[in-house]
Amino acid sequence: MIQTLVATLMWALVASLLVFRRKRADRSVTYAAIAIAIAMTLNVDAIYTAIDPLLGETNIATLVADALLMTGLFFLGRGVMHTGHYRPQLVRVAVSLPILLVSLAAITVAFFFIDHGETTTRFMADLGDQLATAVYSIINFVYCGVVIATMMVLATRQHRSSTGIQRLPAALLTLGSAFGVALCLAVIVMDIAHVTGQLDLMYAVQPAYGPLSLLTFGFLCAGFTAQPVVRLAQHHARRRRTAALAAGLEPVWERATRVRPGLSQAEPLAAQADDPDGRLHRKIVEIRDAMIDGRVTFTISDDERALLQAAERHLLGEQDTETEPGRGGDDDTAQADEECPA
Repeated sequence: MIQTLVATLMWALVASLLVFRRKRADRSVTYAAIAIAIAMTLNVDAIYTAIDPLLGETNIATLVADALLMTGLFFLGRGVMHTGHYRPQLVRVAVSLPILLVSLAAITVAFFFIDHGETTTRFMADLGDQLATAVYSIINFVYCGVVIATMMVLATRQHRSSTGIQRLPAALLTLGSAFGVALCLAVIVMDIAHVTGQLDLMYAVQPAYGPLSLLTFGFLCAGFTAQPVVRLAQHHARRRRTAALAAGLEPVWERATRVRPGLSQAEPLAAQADDPDGRLHRKIVEIRDAMIDGRVTFTISDDERALLQAAERHLLGEQDTETEPGRGGDDDTAQADEECPA
């Protein structure tokens, strides 16, 4: 049941990323979501028992699923790293391709030392008392834990450096990563307890596995889904504010172009209907030109000057709290293309 819920969450994330991130140049997060979704789907009992016989009925499907999970986390870590400027050497090493390849090679070698038996949906429960199985699982979850811990560091830093609604995706990713680290530690403890015969300890930790899995993937999926949604909301909010500022400057701009005709006479602003920032910039430039042209007489009031300055700050992406006509600045947003964590 847990694996089915996790797989459903991952495919929902894939669908949302394909909708909201289809125009992004960096597709690391999308590749990661697809790989992890396939891995989680392979772990669903009904699908596992259908796939593994096709691979020889020796639980090879477990190795395939775990390799996909590690590869997905690699792309996930890369995606988070690429969204910020904080990339210390340790972070770059943790999510580097050589570390992934070495880890994949290590679990593959360890896997073939395991007495696989026949297809079982309880791989670790049935075979976890073997040393090779414990080594296999520990390598897998040490790698996953290191990558997730790296993501947590990056998301935490991004949360501190962000403001307003931009902090939400980072907060969700930080929580998901924290639960993920706890999940990896719990699995490693269970592996060690199982292979050393400390079954009481294993049974004591085991109940945490399901909730930690749901919390990890739930918060990570929410965080990565929130990123493009927040950007889209900011983009629309910025366009609305741009339109409001342009409308507020309209009377000033009309007076300015009457005394000093500008480029708008040759290229009407209506031609820029699909570029609200360009329209607003044109108005600002023509108003400023009229203000500094000594050949014409053109003055503006203090309120109009404040509105003009607010429009200039808006185009520069600066926060402003005073100047949108008829309202405060709570809806002001950062530039539409600014990235949240990953």
